[in-house]
Amino acid sequence: MTTVIELIEAGAQQLDAAGVAFGHGTANAFDEAAWLVLWKLGLPLHELDAVAGQPVAPAQQAQVAELLRTRIDSRRPAAYLTREAWLQGVPFYVDERAIVPRSFIAELIADGGIDPWLGQNTRRVLDLCTGNGSLAVLAAMAWPEVAVDGADLSAQALEVARINVERHALQPRIRLLASDGLQAVHGPYDLILCNPPYVNAQSMAALPAEYRAEPELALAGGTDGMDFIRALLRDAPACMSEHAVLVLEIGNERAHFEAAFPKLEAVWLETSAGDDQVLLLTREALRDGVQRG
Repeated sequence: MTTVIELIEAGAQQLDAAGVAFGHGTANAFDEAAWLVLWKLGLPLHELDAVAGQPVAPAQQAQVAELLRTRIDSRRPAAYLTREAWLQGVPFYVDERAIVPRSFIAELIADGGIDPWLGQNTRRVLDLCTGNGSLAVLAAMAWPEVAVDGADLSAQALEVARINVERHALQPRIRLLASDGLQAVHGPYDLILCNPPYVNAQSMAALPAEYRAEPELALAGGTDGMDFIRALLRDAPACMSEHAVLVLEIGNERAHFEAAFPKLEAVWLETSAGDDQVLLLTREALRDGVQRG
């Protein structure tokens, strides 16, 4: 009888042959197939070795085959099919109302990469463009003494964020706000986290179907990717306490960022993707660099 590992290997070959795109929680066909097969069989996602040789009944094989066909034919990210994504080992609900969570800011929260800029007076955190609420939840988990606001323009994304806040029982510490950028938030904040729409127009036009399945509002950043960020950096100092910092993810848009803000002194933070994806800005740097630039 066919085993779990044989199903996964066959599924990986199918995904490769179909040319699907990855990047929504996995980086290759084998990991994607493992996720889908284990999820469909109701097996632990992180214990493949323990179940690899387990036989799979024909009826279950058929269910796995149907799921793989759906992934290939629809080009929807696996997270939308399983209704779950993991970030730093923490599970989050997700569906098509919100972008699939994958921010590198999550790494910095988990490994303490932001901690040197925080202090005893760090009490209020804003997760701007919160999407499904994952960074707000991770921030509340990492820093038990803080209160977190999660803000987003999308009412639908906030519905998903609410599911995750409740899932992790963080309602007393996370408040969700409908806000177009910083317009309706309630500062001052000691730390602002933001993974905004930053994909430039040329890159948007070339995105694989899996990314086009996500809300365009959460991705598209205008001609150079900086439309949202220009307003954010202009308005942020008024929403920040004296020693506050802004941690901003810009993906592969460093060249456009530096062209748009040539006088801004940014600290580039190291993540698993390198040191050009996430940057940190102090309130003083924002006031000096944006207003002079």
